[in-house]
Amino acid sequence: MSTRSETGHGRPDPGLSAIMSERRRLINLAYRLLGSLAEAEDAVQETYARWYALPPQQREAIESPGAWLTTVASRICLDLLGSARARRERYVGEWLPEPLPERSEWITERPDGITTDPADRVTLDESVSMAFLVVLESMTPAERVALILHDVFRYSFAEVAEIVGRSPAACRQLASAARRRIRASRAPVTTPTARQAGIVRAFKAAWEAKDIDALIALLDPAAIATADGGGLAPTFLHPIEGGEQIARAWVEIASQAPSFTILERIVNGQPGLVAQRDGVTVTVFAFDVTGDRIKHIWAVRNPEKLRPWTTG
Repeated sequence: MSTRSETGHGRPDPGLSAIMSERRRLINLAYRLLGSLAEAEDAVQETYARWYALPPQQREAIESPGAWLTTVASRICLDLLGSARARRERYVGEWLPEPLPERSEWITERPDGITTDPADRVTLDESVSMAFLVVLESMTPAERVALILHDVFRYSFAEVAEIVGRSPAACRQLASAARRRIRASRAPVTTPTARQAGIVRAFKAAWEAKDIDALIALLDPAAIATADGGGLAPTFLHPIEGGEQIARAWVEIASQAPSFTILERIVNGQPGLVAQRDGVTVTVFAFDVTGDRIKHIWAVRNPEKLRPWTTG
């Protein structure tokens, strides 16, 4: 899990490097809160804009710039989560979190000539898996913020209370309610990553072979497939329920789109698949594997959410 940064604590008038060293931690926080890397970067940019809008004397008086930045970023995200609910009610089809690109495919060069890896901005752990982020979407904004700040970033409930404007006891209750949602959605036994990779690889082989029986054998009978096209890419608008129904749908996809290249990739820290056409990523697939069966497939096709996968 991520831990709190002490950068800048107790330093008056911190320099640019000290303040900007907080950026990665803020991006980590904002992505988990918002489920969108693009929105997370916007939230962090707004946080820094507010910092530099302060008069110099006021900035110098802030004892812990890192804590100030975290508080402001969290409040910005809390506001965005409230407005996001209204936006997602108008969203075409299902809304899914924005998938994070695999590290090795997301290397860019800055204008100053320094090569950086933007994937370093988000630390991959279980709190960014697609399954976890999807559960977060079922929470109220306050539950989500309380859980992430306390359980992932290790802030005390007194600190969380100061950030979200509620009492420590209320924040404790919010985090407790959020944990219950997570426990209710998780399998009692987690499948080892190596085993997950083998099952996803077998799914890929069966899909490419259009072997419907093999696909059915790999899918939980109660499996669910959810797709996000955002009205910008053709896909099924409602979740497909049932292993056999999903297998038939995937065989139909393979028949209709023979020019796809399916690649094995890490998606939000878990084994996943990426479909490319002419070198451009058109779909990212994340999987939830329980035991030896695939319990859930998330297919992100909205091109706006796939930009980081095609611009690296």
